[in-house]
Amino acid sequence: MSDEPKPVGVGLVGYGYWGPNLARNFIRQADCQLVAIHDSDPDALGKAGQFFPLARLEDSFDDLLSNRGIDAIAIATPVSTHFELASRALQAGKDVLVEKPLAHNVAEAKSLIEMAEKNGSILAVDHTFLYSGAVRKIRELIESGSIGEIIYLDSVRINLGLFQHDVNVVYDLAPHDLSIALYQLGQEPVSVQVSGKPYSSGGKEALAYIHMEFANGVVAHFHVSWISPVKIRRMVITGTEKMIIYDDLDPMEKVRVYDKSVVIHEDDTDSVNQMLVDYRTGDMIAPKLSLREALDLEAEEFIKSVRSREAPVSDGRFGLKVMKILEACCLSLKQDGRKITMEEIG
Repeated sequence: MSDEPKPVGVGLVGYGYWGPNLARNFIRQADCQLVAIHDSDPDALGKAGQFFPLARLEDSFDDLLSNRGIDAIAIATPVSTHFELASRALQAGKDVLVEKPLAHNVAEAKSLIEMAEKNGSILAVDHTFLYSGAVRKIRELIESGSIGEIIYLDSVRINLGLFQHDVNVVYDLAPHDLSIALYQLGQEPVSVQVSGKPYSSGGKEALAYIHMEFANGVVAHFHVSWISPVKIRRMVITGTEKMIIYDDLDPMEKVRVYDKSVVIHEDDTDSVNQMLVDYRTGDMIAPKLSLREALDLEAEEFIKSVRSREAPVSDGRFGLKVMKILEACCLSLKQDGRKITMEEIG
């Protein structure tokens, strides 16, 4: 009889936009078996069966919960359903991976975390970019101190569509860049301020500008939109020694490091006009990045977490940090762009 442990059984909930990507990456894992796929849409289940013939096709979520061969459940459904599905899975003793954002509000996110910790379950959030070669290389550069002290971060994530029926553009697009910023900066903001605009009267915000301030003086700005004629995925991180441009759509050089900085010399006189500014310009380098698909690495880490019972990088508590910022953003939008301190969110 073999001493090899049985593969971790995974059940997937939702086979719409993101579900196929999760399914494809889970079946890649040597220590994992995609046991079943659930979707309430018969057409979606039919498509799942074409690509994953070895997985059971379930039209009932309860069948996944009662299946003893399923150790973990991955949820790729609309945000408004995350709390109900994740809480039921946790109560059934399953480990859970939830598509971003973790829940619809902070209260729901906290409840899921408490539930997971009480049951000893793994709760992970699908902040995929934390596992990309580009984002991890940037973190490595920041931690090495080679770019100096960070001054500001500026991000643009815009495109034409996809409009979501249950959340605004902040909840849809901003979690990506907010998670990247928290991962890179290693701290949470002290305040958030947002202005936005719906595309139609009475609709949800389709365009937003998010401004965040941190205790150490760093500022971060995020532009997200569903109504842009072009697709842009770009982030600029400026340090006192070097500057980084991260362009996720660049097929060759997603990360560029510019050896540029501004040096200010202040004269001893009282006149502000005596301030002298020098600009230092050096080489640009494009560091070598891991080409492994981020979702592949995330699936591997989640399976390892299920095995080891150690929290992944993007665990429930990290997801809660993102949720707090999202809630602060929505509160600022409701109050005409008022600056919201994170203390108000709790």
